[in-house]
Amino acid sequence: MRGFVRKRGSTYTWYFDVPDPVTGKRKQYSKGGFRTKKACQEALNEALAALRTGAFVEPSGRTLAGFLVEEWLPAVRPPKVRPSTWLSYQRNVERHIIPALGHVPLQRLTPAQLTGFYRTLLERGRRDGRGGLAPKTVRNIHGALHTALRDAARWGYVARNVAAAADLPKGMTPEMRVWSPEQLRAFLKHVRDDRLYAAWLLLATTGMRRGEVAGLRWVDVDLDTGRVSPRRPRVVVNFEVVVSEPKTAKGRRSLALDPATVAALREHRRRQLEERLAVGPRWEDSGLVFTWPDGRPLHPERFSRWFEQLARVAGLPRIRLHDVRHSYATAALAAGVPAKVVSERLGHANIAITMDTYSHVLPGLDAQAAGTVARLILGEPRHGKRSDDKTLTSGRKAARRGREVKGEPAGQELGDRRDLNPRPSGPQPDALTN
Repeated sequence: MRGFVRKRGSTYTWYFDVPDPVTGKRKQYSKGGFRTKKACQEALNEALAALRTGAFVEPSGRTLAGFLVEEWLPAVRPPKVRPSTWLSYQRNVERHIIPALGHVPLQRLTPAQLTGFYRTLLERGRRDGRGGLAPKTVRNIHGALHTALRDAARWGYVARNVAAAADLPKGMTPEMRVWSPEQLRAFLKHVRDDRLYAAWLLLATTGMRRGEVAGLRWVDVDLDTGRVSPRRPRVVVNFEVVVSEPKTAKGRRSLALDPATVAALREHRRRQLEERLAVGPRWEDSGLVFTWPDGRPLHPERFSRWFEQLARVAGLPRIRLHDVRHSYATAALAAGVPAKVVSERLGHANIAITMDTYSHVLPGLDAQAAGTVARLILGEPRHGKRSDDKTLTSGRKAARRGREVKGEPAGQELGDRRDLNPRPSGPQPDALTN
């Protein structure tokens, strides 16, 4: 099969005919806009090669904006994806992708264009002109484009997903900051009298996500068996709260609680019942575990803001509320908890995510494992220092500290169990709004 190249005006266009497999009639394909005859001929050769291998994509003038708004977003509406995910896709498409790249023909989009687009977003992507977007926001935009272009390739609109070949600017992955078990314990001791003490303890001893804690209902908690099952996370999209499904299928999980956390939840439940009696008819029965004193749901951002304030007053290193989750996972792995168990408790989609996210802990565990197995096979050395006594980045020393975060000994460190939650020092019903 051969095609030909023809000059049209100041540019060149290639053509070739293909018989329709159903009707037998010949159908012509063409693509123009090439500045030189050589470039046009090379594109024709590539199209013919793709046709022979079954990878040919019919030329189309469809723009990126047209594809995203008219085809892709309607196709992935809930329940295809979570409502919060779809709203995030829609916002990023309308606010950032279309203004910058919407005019580009879908089939002419290149990895270089996306690389430059991401760099621009980091440098001056804010709509108010006050600098660039946060790296996480740019990663979310890249994620939306990657997913959309993957679907475009699957639907036969493009030959490949160019987002997979784009280079993300350096610094896109934020450095993970975690607290040591001692720092976690110091924070919990500092917030012992806080009205949301049970929430802080739950975050520290389970690694639950902020949305999972904010959306936790009493029907999800079994204090008798000491288990909690987060099923309806309350997540934030453009500061609006969306009740969502778990982030992954593995997010539907049942977590065992330690005695100190169970005791804190019991005390929190008792206090909430007292607040309900005090408020009377004004009580809003949301069914949530953590609410305002009049029962109204707490905005998830409130947890983050109050956490930052409390951590600052406690004199602890600044970390995000989400980093408490990372701190829990790091302590658990350093304490020798199997990675598979940690992955299941965190609700990761698979263990590979856990291993990749917390790879900084693995070298210490590897050295510790080497020493442990060697002693098992060779026996304890008679003289000298044991081979694995060397201080590890996240190894044995962290393991001893990690065990102090949970269980009865940690509960005693945090204070007298008989007075786990004194009268609340947090907001009152009429003092703050959601």
